[in-house]
Amino acid sequence: AVQTTESKQTSTAANSSAAINEVVANYLKLKNALTKDDTKEAANAGNAIVAALGKVDMKSLSNEQMKSYMDIADDLKEHAEHIGKNSGDIKHQRDHFSMMSEDVYDLAKAFGAGRALYHDHCPMYNDGSMWLSETKDIKNPFYVNL
Repeated sequence: AVQTTESKQTSTAANSSAAINEVVANYLKLKNALTKDDTKEAANAGNAIVAALGKVDMKSLSNEQMKSYMDIADDLKEHAEHIGKNSGDIKHQRDHFSMMSEDVYDLAKAFGAGRALYHDHCPMYNDGSMWLSETKDIKNPFYVNL
């Protein structure tokens, strides 16, 4: 019975890790959509982030992890919902993406991202905004990249 319990805990922890990796993957889709001014794809990615957050198995997290996750996830979900509901309003999407990027950075620091990420910065958007990228090449999601 002990082995089954450990196996189940490992499985649920793996599910939470996979869900967090899915949040990061959809964040990167969102970032890439914004670099192309694609508000519809950005909205789809925002909705996918909300769905991925719902897949995190809270029972698999320690009390400390749960507190960290809840502090991050509530804000992250709110920003993702705003982005998802505002297809066609790229300024609103970018404003929430700017705030969301801090949350995803904190999530990746606390739980890992399942991949290498680059921490980029735009000094001109909102007096300075950061974002995460899967590539070294700078493609700024806050301004059109021609």
